[in-house]
Amino acid sequence: MKLLPLVFANLRRHRLRTLLTTLGVALAMFLFASLRSVVTTLNAGAEVASAERMGVQNKMAIVFPLPMSYRERLAAVPGVVAVSWANWFGGQYGDGKVFFAQFAVDPESYLAMYPEVVVPPDQKEAFLHERTAALVGQGLMEVFGWKLGQDVTIRGTIFPGDWTFTIRAVYTPSVRAIDDRSFIFRYDYLDERTQHRVTPGWYALKLQDAALAPQVAHTIDAMFENSSAPTKTMTEKAFNQSFVTMWGNVQFLMNSIGMAVVFAILMVTANAMMMTARERTGEVAVLKTIGFTDRTLFGLVMAEAGLVTLTGAVLGLGGAKLLYAGTGFNGFGFLPGFDVTAGTVAVGLGITLLLAVASGAVPALRAYRLSIVQALRHVE
Repeated sequence: MKLLPLVFANLRRHRLRTLLTTLGVALAMFLFASLRSVVTTLNAGAEVASAERMGVQNKMAIVFPLPMSYRERLAAVPGVVAVSWANWFGGQYGDGKVFFAQFAVDPESYLAMYPEVVVPPDQKEAFLHERTAALVGQGLMEVFGWKLGQDVTIRGTIFPGDWTFTIRAVYTPSVRAIDDRSFIFRYDYLDERTQHRVTPGWYALKLQDAALAPQVAHTIDAMFENSSAPTKTMTEKAFNQSFVTMWGNVQFLMNSIGMAVVFAILMVTANAMMMTARERTGEVAVLKTIGFTDRTLFGLVMAEAGLVTLTGAVLGLGGAKLLYAGTGFNGFGFLPGFDVTAGTVAVGLGITLLLAVASGAVPALRAYRLSIVQALRHVE
């Protein structure tokens, strides 16, 4: 601790260089935390899936619908205790600049299957008994300033025309990773407006026992294997992850960019530390002459590198954590529950420690090995 003032004095010698290096590390850690949080948020959305629920989609792709006649046959599969279905609507509100998901669902079976979607009892009854009623997430209500009972008109894209709904219910997810900015309305209204030409986009199943999932999946896919619309049945976790894979290998991409940023900052930090060490060769000679040991000088240089990088890490990681938590950022509707997790902070700090060692090791070893005679040549 007695040598700490000397460390601060050395860092203040070139304040602009120290400041820019610290801010560089902070920016790198901020970007690393942001990119890694995209991956952790997507994975968290899949992890909250119930083990007792499964999804059934068209084997070709989820954009291809399934016949309504599958409903009874799915309900008759041993181990299946409930069936619901839904459709992606695809529409725009206002100028269309704010994206939010819109689903047409079978209201009664859907709400029974997803207890995580919490709706006040009176509002739930209103939603169940009015054909044009809509169930809207609390987050989406706040984005547009909508009120309960308000009429909202959405311009259809997949299903053309102006669709007017009355907001009769507002839901609040019991799990943070579930999106609170979705717009849900009744499937029968969509079916009626399209003159019964629409069919379910996918089915959701509830199982009697999660252990039956492999058997149920095999039974269903074998049942429709030779039909005009073969199926792909999977657990809800796998079903949710299939949406993630539609973006490509997001995890590899984000991690690669994050590590590239960190490596670039490593080069900048190492260069700054090397410049500082070269400028202070004469000072090292004087310190050794008055009794500073090689180990002490090694520790001083490493302490400087550690202080710069750890300060930058605290600014970058802490800034990311506070910014996203304070603004309620959700990836424009694609990343509900977006957050910089404790695990991400821990990994960031671990990388920072490695960064400190890597950037400070060479100049520290140089100071350690430098002989007094060689160093005194630089003293003017």
